[in-house]
Amino acid sequence: MDASLTTRLAAEFIGTAIMIIFGNGAVANVELKGTKGFSSDWFLIAFGYGCGVMIPAVMFGSISGNHLNPAVTLSFAVMGLFPWGDVLPYIIVQFLGAMVGQLLLIAAYKPYYDRTTNQEGILGSFVTIDAAHSRLNGFINECLGTFILVFGALAIGAGKFGATGHIAVGLLVMTLVASLGGPTGPALNPARDLGPRLVHMVAPLKNKGDSQWRYAWVPVVAPIVGAICGAAVFQFIFA
Repeated sequence: MDASLTTRLAAEFIGTAIMIIFGNGAVANVELKGTKGFSSDWFLIAFGYGCGVMIPAVMFGSISGNHLNPAVTLSFAVMGLFPWGDVLPYIIVQFLGAMVGQLLLIAAYKPYYDRTTNQEGILGSFVTIDAAHSRLNGFINECLGTFILVFGALAIGAGKFGATGHIAVGLLVMTLVASLGGPTGPALNPARDLGPRLVHMVAPLKNKGDSQWRYAWVPVVAPIVGAICGAAVFQFIFA
């Protein structure tokens, strides 16, 4: 990463916004009444989130490393793979990018938010929800998924696949959403959940319902734990 910190932060901000627009946009297309994709299947959401990670990676991977995720940034710093001095700026722009991406998504889907009365469907286009209403189950799912995400991303990166590696990471995310998305979504990323949840709290949408703050700590803490464990195990075995 030879680019200046300002350039790298711009890449993280834009990349995270794109991830939210593509990922949560796919959820909105499925969940909001009257859209062309209304009541489509889960594959559309998995595909949207896979491409939501892959396309920014192809665009910005060589500039910022394409973290787009505070859990990734923290885990890389803990393992000595990323400078601690850049951690807080990265995390700040990741959260801001997620919030701006969600605001743009609201603008794009506003007529369909107005038509939708399913509060959980609306909330699902912002944040993750534990289908079993169990914070323990949500924690296990998010921790496991992010462990696989970070372990897999490091393994792919270690293979020196270049641009092909970015595509592989996108496919990894797509597979994680398809395979482990049933219980919670999943988030795998504190910014992806907390940023849009803050937007949901203040957005003037009809029928939006509760922001479910009692669950909000799970998709923040569990991905961080899973990411650090995934990076640590990879470093222990392969570094």
